[in-house]
Amino acid sequence: MGSPTVAPCDVVVFGGTGDLAVRKLLPALYQRHRDGQLAQDTRILACSRAGLDDAGYRDKIAGELPRFVPTDDLEPEAAERFLRRLEHVTLDLDEAEGWTVLADRIQRTGPGRVRVYYLACAPGLFGTISARLAEHGLIDDRSRVVLEKPIGHDLASAREINNAVGAVFEESQIFRIDHYLGKETVQNLLVTRFANSFLEPLWSSTAIDHVQITVAESLGVGTRGDYYDGSGALRDMVQNHLLQLLCLVAMEPPTQVDRESVRDEKLKVLNALRPVTEEDAHRVTVAGQYSAGLVDGAAVPSYAADCGRPETRTETFVALKVEVQNWRWAGVPFYLRTGKRMDRRSSEIVIQFKPVPHPMFPGAEGTNEPNRLVIRLQPDEGMQLHLTAKEPGPGGIRLRPVSLDLDYAHAFRRRSPEAYERLLMDVVRGNPTLFMRRDEVEAAWAWVEPVLAAWQSAGKPSHRYPAGTPGPFAATTLIERDGRSWYEGNTP
Repeated sequence: MGSPTVAPCDVVVFGGTGDLAVRKLLPALYQRHRDGQLAQDTRILACSRAGLDDAGYRDKIAGELPRFVPTDDLEPEAAERFLRRLEHVTLDLDEAEGWTVLADRIQRTGPGRVRVYYLACAPGLFGTISARLAEHGLIDDRSRVVLEKPIGHDLASAREINNAVGAVFEESQIFRIDHYLGKETVQNLLVTRFANSFLEPLWSSTAIDHVQITVAESLGVGTRGDYYDGSGALRDMVQNHLLQLLCLVAMEPPTQVDRESVRDEKLKVLNALRPVTEEDAHRVTVAGQYSAGLVDGAAVPSYAADCGRPETRTETFVALKVEVQNWRWAGVPFYLRTGKRMDRRSSEIVIQFKPVPHPMFPGAEGTNEPNRLVIRLQPDEGMQLHLTAKEPGPGGIRLRPVSLDLDYAHAFRRRSPEAYERLLMDVVRGNPTLFMRRDEVEAAWAWVEPVLAAWQSAGKPSHRYPAGTPGPFAATTLIERDGRSWYEGNTP
């Protein structure tokens, strides 16, 4: 069964020959085309300095799609029809000629049409592109603009970008995308919490001991060395992805899941985060950087070698202990960690419940481990509820950890759309629920900045960890100091 068709639109991608467009955006749009969700006269206009005509761009994407679309999904007839949607405009931001051509292409379809401007380019260009669109009369009340992270590199630059884009687009037209919020399991977190009556009474400090959020990558920085060395894991992952996941776990129940209610509640969580002072940064934060090691049996170089900067102190790993200062979460720590070149690729949220208050089976064999709800975001989307059960057999009680498993692929027996597919269609519909609002972005930067300042003031290099390991030993100490340990994805 196909998805409902969205309104006819023009999707204009600035940076149309770049990595993001080729690897994520166009494959996502192909999948929505293949599923019948794009209206027949929907167009995709790519803008770049590549000097391609329409035919040349179509040939380029025809060669790229097989790299990023699963073989079973790449249907020749569907791909051919999709390629006919593509157009290319050669555009230099400072040259009027390209803008005139783009304006002519866009205005061929007349007024009143949904136009999505996707800025798959450097954040420093967001304001310039927005201003040029306004100068050429390409913005009306049905236009939307999509901003990729990072929105700045600190609070001041985030405000500067937001001001520049906000000068020509209304806030309701601005979609700041975080692809983690488009993952099926992340959205299902809201349903799990608010559509199951037995969970909400347990979702607080009364029953929960702590929460862990892990986004681990086995890959290094690859070709992103120049960008990454000016950013680091705290800016690249914590300020957006991990804090957004924390908000969804910790937020209060909204009146309903609509355009603004969810974002209102997430903002309350960000404003309730306990500030990290310079005095306690060494106790509640860890920065790490990968050194040479083994990943999947293959030797890989250090981060310094990957980015070509032997003296770099940029962190590729961050662990944090975070507190949400409100009644619901008083005394419940949130442990966050993310890193590159770790021992596995895994993103998960672990809700660990408090142990039973009284041991009812003192003579029992085996272990009575705390209950956990594990929400897997990747690579295999699903959930596990870890329980303790009696192992079958006579002669006394033997306790054994078991799990109730929900595997999305098996439970629903259908392909789960990628995050960009869902988010792009939400932009066309004008639904901002899963996108970051300006005040959210700035509140996250306001919380992160003191951590960056504390690290800079300390002047200490990051803790080293060999590639292919779970991270620096200091991160283990961070959580074990509280009598807890990181969940490493082991089966109960």
